[in-house]
Amino acid sequence: MKPSHPIKNTLGFLSEVKSEISKVTWPTRDEVTKLTLIVVAVSLIVGLYLGGLDYLFTKLLELIIYK
Repeated sequence: MKPSHPIKNTLGFLSEVKSEISKVTWPTRDEVTKLTLIVVAVSLIVGLYLGGLDYLFTKLLELIIYK
């Protein structure tokens, strides 16, 4: 088997990467902004929900232990 040249392999790989990237359908700025805001909002809601449950269970456990 003939050994391949590392630089040739790298250049071939980068050429394929460039070709594949050109096929990607990139989101518009508006889509990115809207989706980012949705992720932030959902993260805040879930964080508040879990924080509330944590607080509630902590207080319930304190009532059970210290009575």
